[in-house]
Amino acid sequence: MADAPFFHEASGTVRFWVLVDGQPFGASVGREALHHRFRPTVQGEDPLQTFRDNSADIEAAVHRRIAQGSREPVMLREYDLRAAVS
Repeated sequence: MADAPFFHEASGTVRFWVLVDGQPFGASVGREALHHRFRPTVQGEDPLQTFRDNSADIEAAVHRRIAQGSREPVMLREYDLRAAVS
């Protein structure tokens, strides 16, 4: 797989890769989207840890966006994450 997920301070996003047809596909998700979707009552959480704790749902959201025609890099929105848990 590509590099490990990391928090990009300047953009306030976790940047990561998912495998699509055996190839790494770049994506990112903002600190605020992670906070509001997964830990709305927590103050000062680590966005990278929130990502790790919920990576299966987040990666599923990337795959849904790709299936809808999104191109690399996919920037997940809070709406995309809400749809991850049905």
